[in-house]
Amino acid sequence: MILEIVSPEAKLFSGEVTSVTLPGVDGSFQILNHHAPIVSILEKGTIKIAAPSFSFSKEAADQFTKVNDQTYTLEIKSGTIEMKNNKIIVLVD
Repeated sequence: MILEIVSPEAKLFSGEVTSVTLPGVDGSFQILNHHAPIVSILEKGTIKIAAPSFSFSKEAADQFTKVNDQTYTLEIKSGTIEMKNNKIIVLVD
């Protein structure tokens, strides 16, 4: 599935991922390949991204924390997520 993470300043990430864990207002939740369509509000917390490989722009790379070769995290203040047609778009502050 494709994940795009966008902030007001720039596109932080765009690429193929295997899973994404997000800080929802009712608790954290995970999205896997072919998840049902969803729209949700996110609260302050950590987005955890699992993918076979990562490529970040120089401007965005310092915002992500490496957990291991296939997992990175991103701290957010709030946001919104939409999952549709195997594509996730996350708008973050």
